[in-house]
Amino acid sequence: MTIGGNSADVALRDRAAKVLPGGMYGHLSARLLPEGYPQFFAHGAGAELWDVDGNRYIDFMCAYGPNLFGYADPEIDAAYTAQLREGDTLTGPSPLIVELAEAMTSQVAHAEWAVFCKNGTDATTAAVMAARAATRKRTLLRARGAYHGAAPWCTPRDAGVAPGDRANQILYDYNDVASLEAAVQAAGDDLAAIIASPIGQPAFAPQTLPTPEYARAARDLATRAGAMLIVDEVRTGYRTTTGSVWDTLGAAPDMSAWGKVLANGHPLSALLGGPAARKGAEKIYVTGSFWFSAAPMAAALVVQKRVREGAYLTHIKAIGAALRTGLAERADRHGVGFAQTGPETMPLFLFDDDADFRAGFFWGSQMLRRGVYVHPWHNMFINAAMTEAHIERTLAAADEAFAALAAAQASLPPNAILAAPAG
Repeated sequence: MTIGGNSADVALRDRAAKVLPGGMYGHLSARLLPEGYPQFFAHGAGAELWDVDGNRYIDFMCAYGPNLFGYADPEIDAAYTAQLREGDTLTGPSPLIVELAEAMTSQVAHAEWAVFCKNGTDATTAAVMAARAATRKRTLLRARGAYHGAAPWCTPRDAGVAPGDRANQILYDYNDVASLEAAVQAAGDDLAAIIASPIGQPAFAPQTLPTPEYARAARDLATRAGAMLIVDEVRTGYRTTTGSVWDTLGAAPDMSAWGKVLANGHPLSALLGGPAARKGAEKIYVTGSFWFSAAPMAAALVVQKRVREGAYLTHIKAIGAALRTGLAERADRHGVGFAQTGPETMPLFLFDDDADFRAGFFWGSQMLRRGVYVHPWHNMFINAAMTEAHIERTLAAADEAFAALAAAQASLPPNAILAAPAG
């Protein structure tokens, strides 16, 4: 399909510029995307999304991750709305908080307790606080380039952050045991926690699957130092396995942070933990007026049922594998250097010799014009509503987009929107 105009989007951007900082803020801002990418969307259904101008896309961003079972899933949304009619944000929690905690701790091997919140940042921040409370130590180790949220201690931008907000932290290189060991040694007897993404997902760079040696080293080093191991499953949770990624590597964490998919788009996140971290979680004060809302928990119980059954995971892995194979074949056919990294359910597309992402921006724009929403530098997601027909349409668009890139690549101008990232 060919995408039409964007007059409604342009009008909304003009209005937003007057009342929203920068016209839009956070990771949903389209300022770092190619020209023509829509900022505002009207509705979604299954694996597809419509912008405010009525243009329809197969959506591989899945709302930056929350969409696991498709937009507007009837069963999940029915559970949400039914609970909404009974009561959502009340003076105290509904019984669903206990039921959901039981479901998640039964599903995730290392977990025996749960704290529910709203965003991934809530969960990772609570994990760091609980680790410090449990160990009575201060130093946190985290990998360079890893994203753990938007709080001052971890936000990727320095604006508005005081030096003290980043105090008591040591950085190390992901998947590098020697670098991690050096960081542990530098922390001395003050190591409170190591926080790690289960899969290396730095911005603007290829994804890195963890080696078992690295994951187990992190587990062993934390144990020997009397520290907590925290795994940030906010982005990866339930997308590559029905439990925690590092549990499968023999590196069970003391705590794990979860979000995005838990209620299939309804606001909910969680901190899960084992016995070593329980006292720390009991000591800290973390809360929010909406953390106990019942309707997202009702939706999450439907998600948990499907996760427990497991059929969705087989499906999204097969769909993701078909996409990966088909894209590789078409890129090769047109002589385009094209790399796909990460799990097939969380693909990242990058182009060879593309430091300023000019090829990625061009190809993404070509895909968008053909009704496929891909991201030029962020990892994407496969959801369970995607079908073979969606993949066939995507590959047909990709074939044309690769051909257009091959014809234009030698003459592409420098990328004026996104300069090559530092480092």
